Amino acid sequence: MRSVFSYLKPYKYLMGLAWLLMLVELAVELTHPLFMAKIIDEGIVKGDLTAVYKWGAVMIATTLLAFISGIINSFVAAHVGQNFGFDLRGKMIEKVQSFSFASYNRFASSSLITRMTTDVTLLQNSVFMSLRIMLRAPLMILFGTVLALLVHVKLTLILLVTVPVMVAFLLRRMKQSSTLFRSVQQRLDQVNNVMQENLAGIRLIKAFLRWRHESMRFKEASEQLMEQTIRVVRMVETTMPVLLFVMNGSLLFILWFGFAEFQAGTATAGEIVAVINYATRIIASLSIFTFIIMIFSRGKASAERIGELLEEPEEQADQRLKGTPFQATGGKIEFDHVSFSFPGSEEPVLKDLSFTVQPGKTTAILGATGSGKSTLFYLIPKLYESDHGTIRIDDQDIQEVQSASLREQIGFVPQEAHLFTGTIRENIAWGKEDATIDEMIDAAKKAQIYETIADLPNGFDTVIGQKGVNLSGGQKQRLSVARALIRKPLILLLDDSTSALDLKTEANMLAALKQETCTTLIITQKISTAQQANQIILLEDGRVLAIGTHEELMKMNGLYQQLIASQSGEEERAYVKAPQR
Repeated sequence: MRSVFSYLKPYKYLMGLAWLLMLVELAVELTHPLFMAKIIDEGIVKGDLTAVYKWGAVMIATTLLAFISGIINSFVAAHVGQNFGFDLRGKMIEKVQSFSFASYNRFASSSLITRMTTDVTLLQNSVFMSLRIMLRAPLMILFGTVLALLVHVKLTLILLVTVPVMVAFLLRRMKQSSTLFRSVQQRLDQVNNVMQENLAGIRLIKAFLRWRHESMRFKEASEQLMEQTIRVVRMVETTMPVLLFVMNGSLLFILWFGFAEFQAGTATAGEIVAVINYATRIIASLSIFTFIIMIFSRGKASAERIGELLEEPEEQADQRLKGTPFQATGGKIEFDHVSFSFPGSEEPVLKDLSFTVQPGKTTAILGATGSGKSTLFYLIPKLYESDHGTIRIDDQDIQEVQSASLREQIGFVPQEAHLFTGTIRENIAWGKEDATIDEMIDAAKKAQIYETIADLPNGFDTVIGQKGVNLSGGQKQRLSVARALIRKPLILLLDDSTSALDLKTEANMLAALKQETCTTLIITQKISTAQQANQIILLEDGRVLAIGTHEELMKMNGLYQQLIASQSGEEERAYVKAPQR
């Protein structure tokens, strides 16, 4: 949690001002019972109106001072709380962007969203309340008891017994509720996860008529959240009746004993009123503790969850900017006995891979599902770090170069085409921020998407819905390729990025890519695509089974022959003239 609250340092002077103003309010509240005692003993009992006016004026003046202090305190506390939340969210999103792929596996996206929204909001509330009343309540209990002792020791003895017991009881409840509130936030993660999956897959749910099943999933997650919340709130709320029972009993004892002391002449009416006043204020402060427990416990649980995120290690080894800058020459790629397994997995995904991709050439990678094709791509831009072996690009060990400078030379098109809400222009320029319109047109033509864009009413300024929802699969893939090509990359990685294209469009795109000077790696399941590559790498169970051209593999590899046989006739049956949406 220390890493979380370190973001309050820029506001330490404002926090000091807020606490000072809070102390002014507290001082006024603590002195008012003494002034009331003066009015009773010196004014009302003795019939001296001058004393009543004098001490009454003092009470009014101090009340006005407390009012002004409270208003300013509220504004300062709100300012600190909101700016703290703003800074924290900014740091959290920056931290998430610096995560290694292994870290993304540990934090579900729904959990990250909850931490950056609900958890930060709860922490903001905790900061605001700490500057407003969280310290005021315990100080009122402490100093109220001390001042009551100064007024009359015997009348205050009962408070010396009950107040410490109640404070210990409340602190114990705070510790218990903090653990329970953490589980509430975890249940909220689950609710957000189910909601996110439902919204993302709404078309699939409707197509398969699974809305009842998904509604039940959401209902179950919501019920678990409700039950856990009820449990913790019930525990917190039962604190109040116990507190009021004990403290009101103490108040009755003070009234009874005070009357006896007044009859004996050892206590004045003003002293009894002052002690009772302090007792009622202490009871009110202890009551506020119930509210404070809930706020502080939830804030503590949220701070721990945010702390976990902020303390998560960043990208290993170089952390993007450490190491020597990558010196691009031709784009030669070498895998030298490379093995890799995902964090937490004992079984390696890639096993002793060794191959070379010559600069400027096109290499197709074939293999069954789960053979490690996409994982191989992740290693080239250092999205994951290999466990064993060496990966060299242009004779430079990528472990020793800056990730940032290496990735600037790579155009990556993932298996799932991901577009961002905005215009087509913004999505293509996402690959190169300062791209000109001519560069966009050139990249769009090479990706075979320019004619489609030109036919749209607003052309490059056409707005794309969330994740490209208003585009077809083929259109999204081609825009993703255009986004990668506009970088003029040294290395182009296409992870099954032509799967939604018809054979004619795909052939035109591959022909255009051959005019590029970059080294191109294509993951594909289509033999027709692999035939156009300079080299084919056949993977099986994470190992290189064979390397060669189409003709070489036809002669020497049985698995490759089976792949061709399984796809024979598909190209002839494909309706290549169908227009792409």
